[in-house]
Amino acid sequence: MRIDVVTIFPAFFDVLEVSLLGRARGAGLLDIRVHDLRDHTTDRHRTVDDTPYGGGAGMVMKPEPWAQSLDAIAAEQEGGEDAASGPLFVFPSPAGERFTQSVAREWSAEQHIVFGCGRYEGIDERVFAYASTIGRVRLVSLGDYVLNGGEVAAMAMIEAVGRLVPGVVGNPESLVEESHEDGLLEYPSYTKPASWRGYDVPDVLLSGHHGRVADWRRGQQVERTRLRRPDLLSE
Repeated sequence: MRIDVVTIFPAFFDVLEVSLLGRARGAGLLDIRVHDLRDHTTDRHRTVDDTPYGGGAGMVMKPEPWAQSLDAIAAEQEGGEDAASGPLFVFPSPAGERFTQSVAREWSAEQHIVFGCGRYEGIDERVFAYASTIGRVRLVSLGDYVLNGGEVAAMAMIEAVGRLVPGVVGNPESLVEESHEDGLLEYPSYTKPASWRGYDVPDVLLSGHHGRVADWRRGQQVERTRLRRPDLLSE
């Protein structure tokens, strides 16, 4: 899978060199490239923002640097020339649809994803319309809150998607029982010692009875979800 990131803070994504994603990049499972939006400006100040039409606080990111950046990335993709076969352009935005585990799994089958990280009061709306002529566009939010920019959200989405790419996680079975994979939260986990500072591992996990263990874990999933995320049970 190829992942491109457009940002005015490229150094933010240096962390992609470490942990599972770093190893996946080294093994050729993930091709992640980070681009500086300012490389597509034409003035000596490398300006990427301007005042909003209609007035209001803050600044809005200018459309032309974005168009040139997205054009350059899309031109590198092999395949058809229509939007349907172009990259998936993802713009983190508090005004977007909600990012979920099912969305992450859907995107893990993509060949090319481009994350556009906005700043200030956001990106000129026309950029999204233009991007839809060279690829598919999704505006996506991590949750009902606002961040200073799209970098944190993009990083979270890259990790959520990247770890689902075959081969990135060593034991693929560990992905199946995680929170949200089946609409429920994950069951609690324990390791040695069986008794620690007055806290004991549940007896059922020491029984060696796989059927009872499976039933207990399922019950824990339902109970955890009922207590912490009852909204998931009603979906």
